[in-house]
Amino acid sequence: MNSYGLGGRAAVITGGASGIGRACAHVMARSGADIAIWDRDQEAIDVVLKELEVYDYRLHGLVVDVGDSGAVDEAMEHVVSTLGHVSIAVCNAGIGGEALTSGDYTDAAWHQVIRVNLDGVFYTQRAAIRAMKAAGRGGSIVNMASILGAVGFPTASAYTAAKHAVVGLTQAAAWEHAADGIRVNAVGPGFIRTPLVESHLSEEQIAALAAQHALQRIGEPEEVAELVAWLASDAASFATGSYYPIDGGYLAR
Repeated sequence: MNSYGLGGRAAVITGGASGIGRACAHVMARSGADIAIWDRDQEAIDVVLKELEVYDYRLHGLVVDVGDSGAVDEAMEHVVSTLGHVSIAVCNAGIGGEALTSGDYTDAAWHQVIRVNLDGVFYTQRAAIRAMKAAGRGGSIVNMASILGAVGFPTASAYTAAKHAVVGLTQAAAWEHAADGIRVNAVGPGFIRTPLVESHLSEEQIAALAAQHALQRIGEPEEVAELVAWLASDAASFATGSYYPIDGGYLAR
């Protein structure tokens, strides 16, 4: 297993109690980082914090609605007061939304997805930048986009629009805050075996999607987490403003 030399750093991971976020927490804790997990499910947070105790670093968990800017700002302040600083932020929390064509999408369905998948990334990124600037030690922000940050997908107009916007948000912030020593990148997972995917798709549908990847399978959360941890590390010191698909060859078709 790889270690990314994250000792002395504190990482906030939104949506950190399951799927890709949970895997990121494990890889970063294994690499020496203190971990703050934000999620909507306290029981799930407690389970992951218990798992992370084996790494013997400082741990923190908060129930946070990332679509509420005030709650995000308060939570970031709480992390700074508890862990001393924030040097890594993984803006990962997201929802799939309803499977509807663009013509059938309701206002409520649209705003629900945008609120979490775009507003939530913006609020968390903004709070992290402010905390990093105040500490004066720079940092790394990794925004979770998707392969749908690069292409479209039927019946996922809100999700696709949000993920495209996350890529643009990443690029703008990278230019704005490079002088502050803050790197900002986006990761674009393909179809990954997460609770979100498994709750929306049957095994038959997952198998059909697997056939659309060059590797003939969908990915695992740990595979995405390795890329995220690398981007958070000094090994990625020249990486900022970029979008990194990790998709088993899906976009290469």
